[in-house]
Amino acid sequence: MSVLGRVGFRLAARVPGANRVVAARFSSVATQADLKLQTPKKKGDKQFKIYRWSPENGEKPFLQTYTVDLDQCGPMILDAIIKIKNEQDSTLTFRRSCREGICGSCAMNINGINTLACLCSIDTSSPEPVKIYPLPHFFVVKDLVPDLSLFYAQYRSIQPWLQRKGPKAPGQKEYLQSKEDRKKLDGMYECILCACCSAACPSYWWNADRYLGPAVLMQAYRWVADSRDEHTAERLARLEGDFKVYRCHKILNCSATCPKNLKPAQAIVKLKEAMSPGSSDLGLVHDVMYGDVFSGSHAEELEKAQIQ
Repeated sequence: MSVLGRVGFRLAARVPGANRVVAARFSSVATQADLKLQTPKKKGDKQFKIYRWSPENGEKPFLQTYTVDLDQCGPMILDAIIKIKNEQDSTLTFRRSCREGICGSCAMNINGINTLACLCSIDTSSPEPVKIYPLPHFFVVKDLVPDLSLFYAQYRSIQPWLQRKGPKAPGQKEYLQSKEDRKKLDGMYECILCACCSAACPSYWWNADRYLGPAVLMQAYRWVADSRDEHTAERLARLEGDFKVYRCHKILNCSATCPKNLKPAQAIVKLKEAMSPGSSDLGLVHDVMYGDVFSGSHAEELEKAQIQ
């Protein structure tokens, strides 16, 4: 019983005669009002247009429309896709695992944005259908499943593990690291390799066979920046060339689309700086955006140029 209902009941118990009837009616009205307030507003149906393609039937890709009752569905896009597969079309194919934004399996393009389906909420305020595609510019295995073989091969090429030049000293257990050095890894170790950033990068679209892409380059710098690693020179040497790193044109799609709010573009700038100490060919825009990377000496020059 609600607070108002309890108040009305107590009044009814204390007031004799006709007043008790009035108090009882007050209690009933109060309870009904509370129930009305507690009744959630119906969300209604929502349409989902999902990319479909199978290598087995020889048909061209197409968008298939499904209607989902949002009152019987969870709040996230992944909830709707799972509901569609379980209740409407068992042939719908997609990847998913943790449902907590940790594994990166459910990365896809939702309404034009590369993101994780488990972290993307369903927009109940818009009557427009939700359009769902696999990550762009990857080969498609089936439906919403992209082929990430090249992506993982590129990740493997940077040797993403701790490398030392000698064995541990007798009795040594861990490789210790100061808090300051550990802090340098923040914003990079959280990457879940969902490939949303690489799939949003035009430079990666054009040169995926030679340019490593923002996700892999951020992980490359993660090991360059790790004070416990002793193969920094070898890591940087493997990245030399015109395409592996320097195809980054500072478009910043990678940082804009990252579902974990990381900044791959910032890591690439730092990686370029590590590869070319003292180089000034890093761009005035990055000087302003990432003041912690540079001295910021070009900020005033950029401001003057804009005024002129």
